[in-house]
Amino acid sequence: MQTPYSSHHRLPHASPRAADRLPSLLAALFACLLLHGAFDAVAESSPAPRPNIVLILSDDMGYSDIGCYGGEIDTPHLDALAKEGLRFTQFYNTARCCPTRASLLTGLHPHQAGVGHMMENRGHDGYRGRLNRQCVTLGEALAPAGYRSYAVGKWHVTPGQNREALRDTSNWPLNRGFQRFYGTIHGAGSYFDPSALVRDDRLITVANDSEYRPDFYYYTDAIADHAVRFLRDHQQSHPGQPFLLYTAFTAAHWPLHAKDSDIAKYRGQYDAGYEAVRSARWKKMRRLGLIDRRWSSNSPTERWASVQDKTFESRCMEVYAAQVDSLDQAIGRIVDGLRDLHQLDNTLLVYLQDNGACAELIGRGPHPKTRAASPGLPPMSADESQFGSIPKQTRDGWPVRQGLGVLPSGPDTYLSYGRGWAEVSNTPYREFKHWTHEGGISTPMIVHWPAGIPRARRGHWVNEPGQLVDIMATCLDLAGAEYPRTHRGEPIIPLEGSSLRPAFVGKPIPRIHPLVWEHEGNRAIRDGRWKLVAKENQPWELYDLRVDRTETRDLASTHPRRVSEMAAQWEAWAARANVLPLGAWRRTEASP
Repeated sequence: MQTPYSSHHRLPHASPRAADRLPSLLAALFACLLLHGAFDAVAESSPAPRPNIVLILSDDMGYSDIGCYGGEIDTPHLDALAKEGLRFTQFYNTARCCPTRASLLTGLHPHQAGVGHMMENRGHDGYRGRLNRQCVTLGEALAPAGYRSYAVGKWHVTPGQNREALRDTSNWPLNRGFQRFYGTIHGAGSYFDPSALVRDDRLITVANDSEYRPDFYYYTDAIADHAVRFLRDHQQSHPGQPFLLYTAFTAAHWPLHAKDSDIAKYRGQYDAGYEAVRSARWKKMRRLGLIDRRWSSNSPTERWASVQDKTFESRCMEVYAAQVDSLDQAIGRIVDGLRDLHQLDNTLLVYLQDNGACAELIGRGPHPKTRAASPGLPPMSADESQFGSIPKQTRDGWPVRQGLGVLPSGPDTYLSYGRGWAEVSNTPYREFKHWTHEGGISTPMIVHWPAGIPRARRGHWVNEPGQLVDIMATCLDLAGAEYPRTHRGEPIIPLEGSSLRPAFVGKPIPRIHPLVWEHEGNRAIRDGRWKLVAKENQPWELYDLRVDRTETRDLASTHPRRVSEMAAQWEAWAARANVLPLGAWRRTEASP
């Protein structure tokens, strides 16, 4: 390793007249070599300068989908980041897309930020459906430390389902601490013609966007292209300032939309069915050390033998795998962009997922729509935007088809991959998106930072539990930024998380409070090895995650005192964090 002193430690040329000084010169050389090694050790262990920060969030993916966490899908770029970085085994999200984004962006629990459920106002402060003014985003918190912030992809922390909702831009990225934005305000839509597409602070469409005209538009590619563009523009215009890049992909959220070239790679790979793929993942995860031999496997609820249309079912997983593959390619382009700008070494890059695998049966009803002989609908004008999660037609006039038997991939199809494949994605855990059992809230997390993670730590697993609220605390710590008490004249709710920085060097993460969750009445609290969890309106279950992270052996009846104590802790948190009243998310009428 080069040090500030290494260029000065050279042996002078030994002339014959200096021969009598050779022993002293050799002694000096030996001392210099020792000193050089000492400075190498200091440089390796000393803190890196404050880093750039790149946060990458994927959507509706399971714990075992990517290769370095047990999956068979081709993800070489994420695998390479894991090999040269750290992988967290027990990191948690919040079980749903928009609450996760609210928590990640603010360092608070989602209800504290106003997004305890979706984008509707349910009449309680925890369920307003938009970021409130008692929180600050990462962009707002890092700005005083000199950071410029950029956001690309899915925003989904303020209403955006129709034109009326999109008139209020007060919570759009440029009004919440970010200098540039390209992406969607709404949460779901076509990958070929996204809903509520925005550049900076104006609504655009794929057809009328004069700044981005690829030969073939695919949203995953567009997100990556704009991420790289913002990095290059920053380097050119603000080379002396650190940056934050928040990249929120929609992959692999429904609909099953992928490029033909990516789908072709997975033809026939899933013909063996759910059990075979899940078994292969289980074995690989055990080899990786992700599954403890003391854990038991949950019985699957879907059986391949019961599937009537296996061609359709295999196709769904082929397209899903292609979406994940395309996501990995896009992440690779962002990494290449950082490397080309000589910024990769001192960039903290974090990859994680917003919730567990999704078992929602979107478009999988019993009556498939067959493709018409001609478009049949008037084409949309270039300025006409798509709104809502499910478009009625493509831009060129084809009706959008749904139903069992409709083979997905193209822009005129709109389906999800169903419960059976979601169980595969969530191997080895129980339940899915929405629930606070491990399958709903567990996420892979890869941290890559060559300048800040010691070489001896790279490629290691981090087994300490962590949660989304820790991301803000980590960024503030590394940036040398102070979390504000007030912002824009409003009092700011105190930060909830703990910095993950000690884990980068193999030290414990200091944590005062247990980890806590609530979503749609599903609730949980984790304190060390113990987790208390319940579904909506159901009694508490207790699990010892050290020996049973698959949650197969409920110990509530044998540890009633522990259940009572942890339940009281959860209630106290829920009362102070705007979670109560439970069930508020179901309200149909919102108060002003």
